Amino acid sequence: MNRSFKIYVYPHKRNDPFANVLLPVDFEPGGNYASESYFKKVLMGSHFITKNPAKADLFYLPFSISRLRHDPRIGVGGIQDFIRDYILNISRKYPFWNRTGGADHFYAACHSVGRSAMEKSWEVKYNAIQVVCSSSYFLSGYIAHKDACLPQIWPRKGDPPNLALSKRKKLAFFAGAVNSPVRKMLLHSWRNDSEIFAHSGRLKTPYADALLGSKFCLHVKGFEVNTARIADSLYYGCVPVIIANHYDLPFVDILNWKSFSVVVSTIDIPLLKKILKGISSDQYLMFQKNVLEVRKHFQWHHPPVDYDTFYMVMYELWLRRTSVRVPLPASMNPNH
Repeated sequence: MNRSFKIYVYPHKRNDPFANVLLPVDFEPGGNYASESYFKKVLMGSHFITKNPAKADLFYLPFSISRLRHDPRIGVGGIQDFIRDYILNISRKYPFWNRTGGADHFYAACHSVGRSAMEKSWEVKYNAIQVVCSSSYFLSGYIAHKDACLPQIWPRKGDPPNLALSKRKKLAFFAGAVNSPVRKMLLHSWRNDSEIFAHSGRLKTPYADALLGSKFCLHVKGFEVNTARIADSLYYGCVPVIIANHYDLPFVDILNWKSFSVVVSTIDIPLLKKILKGISSDQYLMFQKNVLEVRKHFQWHHPPVDYDTFYMVMYELWLRRTSVRVPLPASMNPNH
C-alpha cells in the first residue's frame, strides 16, 4: 500500500471563493472534531497524492463539512445544496465521477452534520466511500464495509504519560453531558456508586487524573455513537468500555477490539459492575498491555508517523479500492 496506493484530489486554487472549505487548513487542527481537518492536512502533503488521474486508485472530494458548517455563506442549512452543486460541477468538468457513479470517490467528515449532508446527493451516500466519525450501521446512509469509521480524537502534544506512576483505584469512570437515554440509564444506575464514578457536568478534578486513576473508562453513546473518549482512554492507558450499540468501531477491519476493550450492550448497564468485576486480573493485564500496543493507532501527527491514525485510515481506504481500475478516455490521460 505505502508504495503503490495513489489518491487524486480535485484541484482548487487559493483564490477559489470556497478555498477555506476545499483546501487544507493552514494551522494545527484542534478540538473535538479535529480528525477531519487533520486527515486532509496530512493527506494533501503526503506521497499518496498524484496529479495524474490515470494513476489514481481513489478520488478525494476535499470539501470540509466542519468548515461549511461555520461558513456564514452556507451554514448547516446550506450544506446539502453545496454538496449537490459540488458533485454536479465535478461531474460536468471531469469524467471520473460519471464512469463509476462515484464508487471510487471518498470524503471525510467528523461532525454528525455530515451524516445528513448527503441527502440531496444520493450517489455520494450510496456509492462513494464515506469516512466518517458518526459510523452507526443502525442508521440509514452509513453502509458498513463500503464506508469506514474515522476515529474522533482530541489531539494532544507530546508523548503519552508515564503509566508506571498511575494508581488505578477506581473501577470505572465516565464524565459527560447527559444527552441521551443511554447516558441517563448509566447515571440512574451508577451515579452514587463508590467504585463506578459516573459524573455529569464539569469535573472538579483534572480529566486526565480521572482517566489515569481508573481501570476502565466508559465510552457511552451521546447524541451519536462516537465520542473522543475511546482515544482519550487509550492515550491514558485506561481499558475502554464501549456502551454504544451499532457502533462500527474504528479500524474494525484491522484491529481485534476484543483484545483491548470491553463491549457492553445498553440493556446490560445495570449489570456493569458484575461484568467488570468478572474480568480476572490476568485478563485485565492482557487488556492493558494491548491498550499500550494499539494507542499509537489513535494519535495524529503532522507529518505522519508509521501506524498512526493517518496510516490506519489510509489502509482502510486501500482495502476499499476497486481491484479493476477504470481506464481514462485518451483525451484525459496525460500519458497519451
